[in-house]
Amino acid sequence: MDHGDFTIGSTFWTASGEWRCTDIGRRTVIAIRIDPGRDASWYSGPPYAVMETVLDEDDLESCFPTEAEMREQMGG
Repeated sequence: MDHGDFTIGSTFWTASGEWRCTDIGRRTVIAIRIDPGRDASWYSGPPYAVMETVLDEDDLESCFPTEAEMREQMGG
């Protein structure tokens, strides 16, 4: 995905699972990982009960807008 593809509150996928964008910097995206089965209140914020992760320009290349697109691109 490109930096401009992200919006706050939108979800995206990486090989490690589903993520939600919580903030957008000039060259970074900040996100929280969505773990299946976890209480949804953990994802209400800010502040969030889960750790936010900063993704830089290089990390964005490994992000996909849907799980299906990620699986297709990764050959699975």
